Amino acid sequence: MIGKLVDLHRDSVGDWYRRYLQGGLEAVYQFDYGTNVSELESNAGSILKSFTEQPPMTTAEAKARIESLTGISRSPTQVRAFMKRQGLRYLQTGHIPCKADTEKQQIWVKEILDPAIAQANEGLCHLLFMDAAHFILGAFICSLWTKVRLFIKASAGRNRINVLGVVNAVTKEVLTLTNTTYITAETIIDFLKQLKTHYADKPIKIVLDNARYQHCKIVEKAAKDLGITLLFLPSYSPNLNIIERLWKFTKKKILYAKYYESPAKFHDAVARFFQTINAKHHADLNSLLTLNFQYFQNILTAEIYPV
Repeated sequence: MIGKLVDLHRDSVGDWYRRYLQGGLEAVYQFDYGTNVSELESNAGSILKSFTEQPPMTTAEAKARIESLTGISRSPTQVRAFMKRQGLRYLQTGHIPCKADTEKQQIWVKEILDPAIAQANEGLCHLLFMDAAHFILGAFICSLWTKVRLFIKASAGRNRINVLGVVNAVTKEVLTLTNTTYITAETIIDFLKQLKTHYADKPIKIVLDNARYQHCKIVEKAAKDLGITLLFLPSYSPNLNIIERLWKFTKKKILYAKYYESPAKFHDAVARFFQTINAKHHADLNSLLTLNFQYFQNILTAEIYPV
């Protein structure tokens, strides 16, 4: 009778009546819509523990793992939605040097690099970060926003061009020397002479790694004769050399999704990029080449899929 009077199904009226008997009028006012917990949510603890210990590579793998752990079968779309609700994201893995010593890096920065940065900021010296990169003519694939998958032509052979460069820690100015043979100790010495001519007004300090063609007696003597101070990085410390970010930026601009039909055009593209980089990409360099360094600590590492 009540259902007919209020135009509601008898089951709804019966539910409200039972609530009233159990908890009075307050229970009738309670709104419980959408509060049911799904089976996946109920088992989220064990699922996330498994995914933390061994993250799945694909949604299909996650789906199979969930079925194995809980017996619950859900579609890939539902599994993907569940993982997103739990805060999981599909992220590309990174890599770090296995022998990096964070403590040594921090001591080096505090005792060697920070004083040099302070002197450079006060205008007492030019602080440069130096390294060499080897750009290879080939197909560098990347992700693009596009309606259909695109294919990049792959050049024949493995022609390369070597770029020895420095970044000024304060001005972010980039200077380079290129060749198509090898970077040797003699190449480093020629570049040091070039830098001495360019930065003749103040003492020069250069941060560089321990590559053999750099960390050798002939280079150290040449630097001393030129009045240049070499600040060698701790071993396995690419994270402390801001020029590494420049090389990544360079690849993004001139190699990713690019096809060069001949080595000459490839070399020309690299040369033109560095000839115009200071004027054309000054804002990018200021943003990219900050003196903030990431240490290899508090970073999750794992042998997820041992061979």
